[in-house]
Amino acid sequence: MCQDPIQKHKILGQRLNSSQGLRPRSAKGISVTVMRCTKCGLIYSNPQPVPYEINDHYGIPPESYWVPEYFNVDPNYFSIQIAKAKKLLPFREGMNALDIGAGIGKSMISLEREGFTAFGAEPSKPFYDRAIGKMNIAPERLKNCMLEDLEYEPESFDFITFSAVMEHLYDPDAAIKKALNWLRPEGVIHIEVPSSDFFLSRVFNFYFRLRGTTYVTNISPMHSPFHMHEFTLKSFLENQERNKYRVVDHTIYPANILKVPRIFHSLINWYMKATKTGMQLEVWLKKTP
Repeated sequence: MCQDPIQKHKILGQRLNSSQGLRPRSAKGISVTVMRCTKCGLIYSNPQPVPYEINDHYGIPPESYWVPEYFNVDPNYFSIQIAKAKKLLPFREGMNALDIGAGIGKSMISLEREGFTAFGAEPSKPFYDRAIGKMNIAPERLKNCMLEDLEYEPESFDFITFSAVMEHLYDPDAAIKKALNWLRPEGVIHIEVPSSDFFLSRVFNFYFRLRGTTYVTNISPMHSPFHMHEFTLKSFLENQERNKYRVVDHTIYPANILKVPRIFHSLINWYMKATKTGMQLEVWLKKTP
């Protein structure tokens, strides 16, 4: 993101390509080195896992990835993000929106309901098939391909969203460049990614060190579909210096805390909000002339 030389970066530890739990020494899998950029805080795996073919990465059936209720269309789904996009844009009915990593098409449905003309791209064939066959997404509006192979005319869209996508990509900087080329002047990009500063990652990493191991919990999951990056706000602030956009808004969200006793949830969530160390980072980028 900032093009800082990798030789300067810090090694955080190692991460298994499977669920490693609290006793990673007892777990089986292939480990990779996890590193952190000392300039912008980006966390990444080194080397990055490369699937033999795309279905090894994205071929998971959506029924096994999501609970059955996920296929219900909530009228409020993606509504906060759409409202924010409308505020940042000179919104007009019929503006073109692109959902990269469209999944089964729920954000596309919400965008259409709110006055956008929605298009999407989804690399997973099972998810793409459910979007067309179960969610009634128009086939001409949704492409089944990787972002690296995706083609649109320059300045085709007013709003582009990457929700839970950028952490899966090998080259986030190239992805942003590509999206900016598709974006119209004063257009907006929405990105939601895992935060490098997540409080519970630090807690579990400290626990692993106390146990005398070099394991870390960052870049979770490393099993399919792989995560390869975690980001900080500074990752995007540094990147905007290299590309023609500016960060116009951002939010850091806490997390669903699964491995901590429920009695501590409220306190930990309060701490994460107060210290901006939540699990998810949401940034809004506006294209500049």
